[in-house]
Amino acid sequence: MIFGREIDFMGVRKIAAAISGVLVVVSIISLVINSLEFGLDFTSGTSVRLNYADTIDMDEVNGVLQTNGYEDAVVVSFGSDRDIRIILPVDESVAVEDQAAQAVEIGATIATVLSSTSDSQISLLGSDYVSAKVGEELAEQGGLGMLVALGIIMVYIAVRFQFKFSVGAVVALAHDLIITLGIFSVFSMEFNLNTLAAMLAIIGYSLNDTIVVSDRIRENFRRMRKGTPIELVNRSLNQTLSRTMITSFTTLLVLFSILFIGGDSTQGFAIALIIGVLVGTYSSIYIASNIIIYMNVTREDLMIPVKEGADLDGLP
Repeated sequence: MIFGREIDFMGVRKIAAAISGVLVVVSIISLVINSLEFGLDFTSGTSVRLNYADTIDMDEVNGVLQTNGYEDAVVVSFGSDRDIRIILPVDESVAVEDQAAQAVEIGATIATVLSSTSDSQISLLGSDYVSAKVGEELAEQGGLGMLVALGIIMVYIAVRFQFKFSVGAVVALAHDLIITLGIFSVFSMEFNLNTLAAMLAIIGYSLNDTIVVSDRIRENFRRMRKGTPIELVNRSLNQTLSRTMITSFTTLLVLFSILFIGGDSTQGFAIALIIGVLVGTYSSIYIASNIIIYMNVTREDLMIPVKEGADLDGLP
């Protein structure tokens, strides 16, 4: 309820469902055609980690690398403003068995080049080769992890609430993940391990919001004797709206702070979570609740089961 006026969320549930359907279809088509722009974590390449004694000037580092023939190098900060990670694509002309040795040589060469043009002392922390096979395993395990999480969540919601609620929660979570991945695919944004971690965080955030709404819906179905299911769901959404908005707003404040001052290494994580929070807030209102109504939830579904013989417990 905002300024004393109740919002008819379910009055536009069909329009919201149509919009969600279009976004999901577009996301799936983009994922099938364009796939994701996988980062070095999921593909083959060389990762060089360096430590500076002083604060790093990222523009200067990029300029030195491009001047010395490393035009495809990607420089990101990690850990602190004195640590950087330089990512280089794999050299296809080098045999696979020689890639690890070449990674060590590249790391030493880059450290020498940067040291010769910088007044700060530079230390080589490590230089590693990431194979495509490792990347494929990471992608498979990450996808499997999300599927397992969705399955466990469905069982948990079914036990805590009711099966119809579990279907709504899982559909809402799948909706959030597909649209978030679709946006990354459409705009060709890099998908790396940080982004994968954000996907799992989105599951937790969206689930928490859905549980709060579902709990209030169940409470109102049990407590209020008048009203249709749509009216009761509307009342529940309005009662939890202020909590939902405050939680989303404060979470977004933190995420935008990470996006703008956290450095390049956390940008994908922040962007994915910002999208996830916005879509997750929307889905807890218009997807999970919509599914519950579509499956014809009733008061009988949510009433506390009466223990057999309970009316005789007080008799001598």
